[in-house]
Amino acid sequence: MPVPAAQGVHRRDLLRDRVYASLRDAIVEGTLAPGEQLRDADLEAWLGVSRTPIREALQRLEQVGLVTTRPGRSTSVTPIDSETTRHAQQVAAGLQELAVRLAVPRMGEQDLAAMRGANERFAAALDAQDTVAALSADDDFHAVALRAAGNPLLRAHFAQVSPVLRRVELRRFGSGAGRASVEQHERVLAACAAGDVETAARAVRENWHSLQEP
Repeated sequence: MPVPAAQGVHRRDLLRDRVYASLRDAIVEGTLAPGEQLRDADLEAWLGVSRTPIREALQRLEQVGLVTTRPGRSTSVTPIDSETTRHAQQVAAGLQELAVRLAVPRMGEQDLAAMRGANERFAAALDAQDTVAALSADDDFHAVALRAAGNPLLRAHFAQVSPVLRRVELRRFGSGAGRASVEQHERVLAACAAGDVETAARAVRENWHSLQEP
Protein backbone atom coordinates (compact mmCIF):
# COMPACT_ATOMS: atom_id res chain seq x y z
CA MET A 1 0.00 0.00 0.00
CA PRO A 2 1.20 3.61 -0.44
CA VAL A 3 3.05 4.90 2.62
CA PRO A 4 2.09 8.41 3.80
CA ALA A 5 4.89 10.93 3.59
CA ALA A 6 4.70 11.86 7.30
CA GLN A 7 6.96 9.79 9.55
CA GLY A 8 7.15 9.35 13.29
CA VAL A 9 3.59 10.58 13.74
CA HIS A 10 2.81 8.33 16.70
CA ARG A 11 6.01 9.23 18.50
CA ARG A 12 5.12 12.92 18.26
CA ASP A 13 1.57 12.22 19.39
CA LEU A 14 2.81 10.33 22.45
CA LEU A 15 5.15 13.18 23.40
CA ARG A 16 2.39 15.74 22.96
CA ASP A 17 0.05 13.68 25.13
CA ARG A 18 2.69 13.29 27.86
CA VAL A 19 3.37 17.03 27.91
CA TYR A 20 -0.38 17.73 28.09
CA ALA A 21 -0.84 15.24 30.94
CA SER A 22 2.10 16.68 32.92
CA LEU A 23 0.80 20.25 32.62
CA ARG A 24 -2.80 19.22 33.33
CA ASP A 25 -1.83 17.31 36.46
CA ALA A 26 0.37 20.16 37.71
CA ILE A 27 -2.58 22.55 37.36
CA VAL A 28 -5.10 20.17 38.92
CA GLU A 29 -2.84 19.39 41.88
CA GLY A 30 -2.01 23.06 42.41
CA THR A 31 1.69 22.92 41.57
CA LEU A 32 0.83 25.52 38.96
CA ALA A 33 -1.49 27.80 40.89
CA PRO A 34 -4.52 29.73 39.58
CA GLY A 35 -3.35 32.99 38.01
CA GLU A 36 0.25 31.83 37.61
CA GLN A 37 1.89 32.85 34.32
CA LEU A 38 3.21 30.03 32.17
CA ARG A 39 6.42 31.06 30.40
CA ASP A 40 7.70 28.95 27.53
CA ALA A 41 11.30 29.02 28.73
CA ASP A 42 10.35 27.85 32.24
CA LEU A 43 8.17 25.05 30.87
CA GLU A 44 10.89 23.93 28.44
CA ALA A 45 13.40 23.72 31.29
CA TRP A 46 10.97 21.81 33.50
CA LEU A 47 9.63 19.36 30.91
CA GLY A 48 12.82 18.97 28.87
CA VAL A 49 11.06 19.28 25.53
CA SER A 50 10.93 21.83 22.74
CA ARG A 51 8.46 24.68 22.50
CA THR A 52 6.23 23.00 19.87
CA PRO A 53 4.67 20.24 22.03
CA ILE A 54 4.33 22.75 24.88
CA ARG A 55 2.41 25.17 22.69
CA GLU A 56 0.20 22.34 21.44
CA ALA A 57 -0.49 21.21 25.01
CA LEU A 58 -1.32 24.77 26.09
CA GLN A 59 -3.82 25.05 23.24
CA ARG A 60 -5.54 21.87 24.46
CA LEU A 61 -5.51 23.13 28.03
CA GLU A 62 -7.15 26.36 26.90
CA GLN A 63 -9.87 24.37 25.13
CA VAL A 64 -10.72 22.52 28.37
CA GLY A 65 -10.63 25.71 30.42
CA LEU A 66 -7.46 25.25 32.48
CA VAL A 67 -5.37 28.05 30.95
CA THR A 68 -6.15 31.47 29.53
CA THR A 69 -4.13 32.96 26.69
CA ARG A 70 -3.91 36.61 25.81
CA PRO A 71 -2.39 36.61 22.29
CA GLY A 72 0.98 38.30 22.16
CA ARG A 73 0.98 38.89 25.90
CA SER A 74 0.78 35.94 28.29
CA THR A 75 -0.62 32.52 29.15
CA SER A 76 -1.73 31.85 32.71
CA VAL A 77 -3.54 29.22 34.77
CA THR A 78 -7.26 29.94 34.76
CA PRO A 79 -8.72 30.79 38.19
CA ILE A 80 -11.32 28.38 39.58
CA ASP A 81 -14.61 29.94 38.53
CA SER A 82 -17.94 28.83 39.99
CA GLU A 83 -19.92 29.42 36.80
CA THR A 84 -17.45 27.51 34.61
CA THR A 85 -17.41 24.70 37.16
CA ARG A 86 -21.20 24.55 37.21
CA HIS A 87 -21.38 24.34 33.43
CA ALA A 88 -18.80 21.54 33.36
CA GLN A 89 -20.62 19.77 36.18
CA GLN A 90 -23.92 19.83 34.28
CA VAL A 91 -22.33 18.33 31.17
CA ALA A 92 -20.40 15.71 33.16
CA ALA A 93 -23.55 14.65 35.02
CA GLY A 94 -25.45 14.27 31.75
CA LEU A 95 -22.68 12.26 30.12
CA GLN A 96 -22.26 9.98 33.12
CA GLU A 97 -26.01 9.41 33.39
CA LEU A 98 -26.16 8.42 29.73
CA ALA A 99 -23.12 6.19 30.16
CA VAL A 100 -24.77 4.36 33.05
CA ARG A 101 -28.02 3.91 31.13
CA LEU A 102 -26.11 2.31 28.26
CA ALA A 103 -23.70 0.38 30.46
CA VAL A 104 -25.94 -1.34 33.02
CA PRO A 105 -27.44 -3.88 30.57
CA ARG A 106 -23.92 -4.68 29.32
CA MET A 107 -22.13 -4.94 32.65
CA GLY A 108 -20.63 -8.19 33.82
CA GLU A 109 -19.09 -9.27 37.12
CA GLN A 110 -15.69 -8.00 36.01
CA ASP A 111 -17.10 -4.48 35.59
CA LEU A 112 -18.83 -4.59 38.97
CA ALA A 113 -15.65 -5.87 40.62
CA ALA A 114 -13.70 -3.00 39.06
CA MET A 115 -16.20 -0.46 40.44
CA ARG A 116 -16.16 -2.12 43.85
CA GLY A 117 -12.37 -2.15 43.98
CA ALA A 118 -12.14 1.48 42.85
CA ASN A 119 -14.54 2.60 45.57
CA GLU A 120 -12.63 0.66 48.20
CA ARG A 121 -9.41 2.40 47.09
CA PHE A 122 -11.29 5.68 47.09
CA ALA A 123 -12.44 5.23 50.70
CA ALA A 124 -8.97 4.14 51.82
CA ALA A 125 -7.37 7.15 50.15
CA LEU A 126 -9.80 9.51 51.88
CA ASP A 127 -9.01 7.87 55.23
CA ALA A 128 -5.30 8.36 54.53
CA GLN A 129 -5.95 11.97 53.42
CA ASP A 130 -4.28 11.16 50.11
CA THR A 131 -6.33 13.39 47.82
CA VAL A 132 -4.39 12.56 44.66
CA ALA A 133 -4.98 8.82 45.18
CA ALA A 134 -8.64 9.54 45.96
CA LEU A 135 -9.01 11.46 42.70
CA SER A 136 -7.42 8.62 40.74
CA ALA A 137 -9.72 6.04 42.36
CA ASP A 138 -12.77 8.21 41.70
CA ASP A 139 -11.72 8.46 38.05
CA ASP A 140 -11.39 4.66 37.91
CA PHE A 141 -14.87 4.20 39.39
CA HIS A 142 -16.61 6.37 36.82
CA ALA A 143 -14.46 5.09 33.96
CA VAL A 144 -16.08 1.65 34.23
CA ALA A 145 -19.48 2.87 32.99
CA LEU A 146 -17.86 5.01 30.30
CA ARG A 147 -16.06 1.92 28.96
CA ALA A 148 -18.99 -0.48 29.37
CA ALA A 149 -21.37 1.90 27.57
CA GLY A 150 -19.63 1.01 24.32
CA ASN A 151 -19.78 4.58 22.95
CA PRO A 152 -16.33 6.17 22.51
CA LEU A 153 -17.88 9.60 21.99
CA LEU A 154 -18.97 9.61 25.63
CA ARG A 155 -15.36 9.16 26.75
CA ALA A 156 -14.13 11.82 24.34
CA HIS A 157 -16.66 14.42 25.48
CA PHE A 158 -16.15 13.60 29.14
CA ALA A 159 -12.41 14.12 28.70
CA GLN A 160 -13.20 17.65 27.54
CA VAL A 161 -15.02 18.70 30.71
CA SER A 162 -13.40 16.60 33.44
CA PRO A 163 -10.14 18.60 33.81
CA VAL A 164 -12.03 21.65 35.09
CA LEU A 165 -13.86 19.51 37.64
CA ARG A 166 -10.73 17.71 38.83
CA ARG A 167 -9.48 20.84 40.61
CA VAL A 168 -12.77 21.15 42.52
CA GLU A 169 -12.84 17.42 43.23
CA LEU A 170 -9.33 17.59 44.66
CA ARG A 171 -10.46 20.25 47.13
CA ARG A 172 -13.61 18.31 47.97
CA PHE A 173 -11.69 15.08 48.58
CA GLY A 174 -9.38 16.96 50.91
CA SER A 175 -12.33 17.89 53.12
CA GLY A 176 -14.93 15.98 55.09
CA ALA A 177 -17.44 16.57 52.28
CA GLY A 178 -15.68 14.03 50.10
CA ARG A 179 -16.75 11.18 52.35
CA ALA A 180 -20.33 11.41 51.07
CA SER A 181 -19.12 10.26 47.65
CA VAL A 182 -18.24 6.82 49.04
CA GLU A 183 -21.88 6.15 49.95
CA GLN A 184 -23.08 7.66 46.68
CA HIS A 185 -20.78 5.30 44.78
CA GLU A 186 -22.15 2.37 46.78
CA ARG A 187 -25.70 3.28 45.72
CA VAL A 188 -24.60 3.45 42.08
CA LEU A 189 -22.86 0.09 42.38
CA ALA A 190 -25.83 -1.61 44.08
CA ALA A 191 -28.21 -0.43 41.37
CA CYS A 192 -25.83 -1.53 38.61
CA ALA A 193 -25.48 -4.97 40.23
CA ALA A 194 -29.28 -5.25 40.40
CA GLY A 195 -29.64 -4.24 36.77
CA ASP A 196 -31.78 -1.27 37.84
CA VAL A 197 -31.08 1.28 35.11
CA GLU A 198 -33.28 4.08 36.44
CA THR A 199 -31.96 3.93 40.01
CA ALA A 200 -28.36 3.72 38.80
CA ALA A 201 -28.84 6.70 36.47
CA ARG A 202 -30.47 8.76 39.23
CA ALA A 203 -27.74 7.83 41.72
CA VAL A 204 -24.88 8.78 39.42
CA ARG A 205 -26.61 12.04 38.50
CA GLU A 206 -26.98 12.90 42.20
CA ASN A 207 -23.33 12.04 42.77
CA TRP A 208 -22.16 14.51 40.13
CA HIS A 209 -24.59 17.22 41.17
CA SER A 210 -23.33 16.98 44.76
CA LEU A 211 -19.95 18.24 43.62
CA GLN A 212 -19.29 21.67 45.05
CA GLU A 213 -16.42 23.52 46.64
CA PRO A 214 -16.10 22.86 50.39
